Amino acid sequence: MDLKLKDKVILITGASKGIGLAVGKYLASEGANISICARNADEVAAAVKEIKSLGVKAYGSVVDVKDTDSLTAWVENSAKELGGVDGFVSNVSAGGADAEESGWRMNFETDVLSVWKTVQAVLPHLEKSASPSIVNISSTAALEAFAGAVPFGTFKAGMLNYFGNLANVHAAQGIRVNSVSPGPVFIKDGAWDQIKASMPEIYDATVSAIPMGRMAAVEEVCVHVALLLSPISSFTTGANIVVDGGFTKRIQY
Repeated sequence: MDLKLKDKVILITGASKGIGLAVGKYLASEGANISICARNADEVAAAVKEIKSLGVKAYGSVVDVKDTDSLTAWVENSAKELGGVDGFVSNVSAGGADAEESGWRMNFETDVLSVWKTVQAVLPHLEKSASPSIVNISSTAALEAFAGAVPFGTFKAGMLNYFGNLANVHAAQGIRVNSVSPGPVFIKDGAWDQIKASMPEIYDATVSAIPMGRMAAVEEVCVHVALLLSPISSFTTGANIVVDGGFTKRIQY
């Protein structure tokens, strides 16, 4: 299926590795031009090189998303370098399970405030696109009790509300806004790979709670992000797509 993403410009935060990088490479394989940001200069350079090797244009900047000036500059420079903005994937997160005040502040500034700032920066560019779209990478931790009373799940839940309302606010402008909520995703050298090595009992217990008997491959998340960014999903907005192999037990309707 042609997703009609060729030559579209997609911006992705926190995309030097993990789900963000995988999404960038998947979209590039569909012909999209990609801009990423992350904090580590070497990782940003390596990711940009990897994306460019797929035959598309790619741009990257070293950005701490808590720094408004560098975040805004990345958006503006991306639009200038790549010729506008057609899509934005909000992927960055402080992650973790630090339930101290420092953790709550870090997650709020990274998972909430910086996301709002990025949306504000990309909206003027999206308004000029023929097929503008935003996709929020959330988590099943936003939907059910998981890992305790920690900021990650709390703020992810709040941002589902934000992006859902954003979809309604901007629907008349043709700007579609959706979310994808993955369950546990196994990525080589990623968080679950590290947990498997250091805390195998937690890893095994998590896998056993997934009815399909395994964690997601990252490409199984990427395909939903790509579809939601695609113009062929032109009537889909305000949705939250759960990709979890049955990990969450609620009935989705």
